[in-house]
Amino acid sequence: MSEVEVYARQGFGAAMAPRAPYGLLIVDFVNGFADPAQFGGGNIPAAIERTRTLLATARARKWPVAHSRIVYQDDDADDNIFSLKVPTMITLKEDLPSSQIVDVLQPVPGELVVRKNVPSAFFGTSLAPWLTQRGVQTLLVAGAVTSGCVRASVVDAMCWGFRPLVVTDCVGDRALGPHEANLFDLGQKYAILMDRDSALQASA
Repeated sequence: MSEVEVYARQGFGAAMAPRAPYGLLIVDFVNGFADPAQFGGGNIPAAIERTRTLLATARARKWPVAHSRIVYQDDDADDNIFSLKVPTMITLKEDLPSSQIVDVLQPVPGELVVRKNVPSAFFGTSLAPWLTQRGVQTLLVAGAVTSGCVRASVVDAMCWGFRPLVVTDCVGDRALGPHEANLFDLGQKYAILMDRDSALQASA
């Protein structure tokens, strides 16, 4: 019996339709995660490139758009368990190039930029009320990495009552095995999965 059959027999993977209004969350597409010498690699560069059209369309449709960055204090006073497990995370400081959003996805006025020092873009931030105030029902999610901050943000989006729609070719990971495994799990338990073109067509 295949994995899909096992999950289906237990009631996982039910269909969930997108519902307007829509919003877009771009998770941690910063220079450090675009650079294979730091936190990047795998399919992250391709996901960034695919996200350019996703972001342009969201803006044209006047959706609420939010971005997240991992940022630690310059004096390391907010060092935490995440940076204990991944000590290099604490090198992401407010003014360093590695923590800046990549040039091709730079926020514009009116878009929320969430600073965080844990995987989820929702934990301890204003993201959920900001989206709720704007009436968002379905939240399209792009970003890095699929197995980490994207996954955590998608699970929290679901917990807050949003319908997460993971744009599968606009999320990336430094290794394809974790990327594919986490997409499978997210689709079975928490989110809608669609590639970019299908997601934009479904939300038109």
